[in-house]
Amino acid sequence: MFNYEKAFSRNIGWVTEEEQQTLRGKKVAIAGAGGVGGVHLLTLARLGVGNFYISDFDDFEVHNFNRQSGAFMSTLGEQKVDVMQRMALDINPEANIKCFPEGIFEHNVDEFLEGVDLYVDALDFFALQARKTVFKKCYEKNIPVITAAPLGMGAAFLCFMPGKMSYEEYFRFEDKQTEDEQLIQFLVGLSPAMLQRPYLVDNSRVNFKEKRGPSTPMAVNLCAGIAETYALKILLARGEIIAAPYGLHFDAYRNKFKKTWLPFGNGGLIPRIMFHIVKKIVLK
Repeated sequence: MFNYEKAFSRNIGWVTEEEQQTLRGKKVAIAGAGGVGGVHLLTLARLGVGNFYISDFDDFEVHNFNRQSGAFMSTLGEQKVDVMQRMALDINPEANIKCFPEGIFEHNVDEFLEGVDLYVDALDFFALQARKTVFKKCYEKNIPVITAAPLGMGAAFLCFMPGKMSYEEYFRFEDKQTEDEQLIQFLVGLSPAMLQRPYLVDNSRVNFKEKRGPSTPMAVNLCAGIAETYALKILLARGEIIAAPYGLHFDAYRNKFKKTWLPFGNGGLIPRIMFHIVKKIVLK
């Protein structure tokens, strides 16, 4: 029989018993239930967080097998939020999980963020409009945002806290006219260190026009480790928080870690130079 205290007793020591009960009452919203979204949900469920809003309009397919927690032969064709909800409830049957199977748009973003303590961004890299919609609403509602990008065999991490630099001040999406240019802005802001670039062995697998790129399971798991550590610190209000314009990038393949700093966001000189370099590469 399930018992919350026993199920998460091995967390105690790194968190107190009181903090564990605090996590039990917290609510986290996660947009995206595939690669990073799925492992975010399961990691937070194992941490003992008790309330979730999750969204994704997609179904599991064979090409998801290399990295997505809910992708199995037995789940092919099933909606991602349904599978991930079932898996999380198999960890904590007392959890409250509300699904948004149509995705997140202007008409439901307020409901998706109602009463949440933290938003974890796990949208597909190319889901630009949905990401801007949620980020903007989080800024208006003073909801902390964390986003971890699986890049190569590493993870790039950003955190946006109420009262600090906003997502738009950092990424400066509106400086660019086309969607491709805004996606490049997003990439440059996510990964100013570009640690992953030297070992990309097949450039043809990165295609902005077809909205696809390569991925690894290691990067997805690294994202969860970094993001959920920050989720713990934010939800329990303890530990140093590195927020934008600072970021973190760890690449296990290259044995490198960088703490990044873009004091003017993508409006600074170096990011503007990087934008033109990356644009030539990815749109070639």
